[in-house]
Amino acid sequence: QGVTEGYNGTIFACGQSGSGKSFTMQGVVDPSSQKGILPRAFEHIFESTQCAEHAKLWLRASYLEIYSEDIRDLLGADTKQKLE
Repeated sequence: QGVTEGYNGTIFACGQSGSGKSFTMQGVVDPSSQKGILPRAFEHIFESTQCAEHAKLWLRASYLEIYSEDIRDLLGADTKQKLE
């Protein structure tokens, strides 16, 4: 719960191609029991901060893929573009 107290957090998935990293991170919308770690984490963060009156929330997220030493921003406009 450190992220709701102002600390940074990281969720990291590592493994072979086809091992289920994307599914584990993203999941599927329906059924909701198969939501991934990321939607569950964001739900937890927003639910936790709704309880605090007069609190300000500043949230910054990045979603990167590292594959064969190439880095891509999966939230960027061009997800195929390699970052330097």
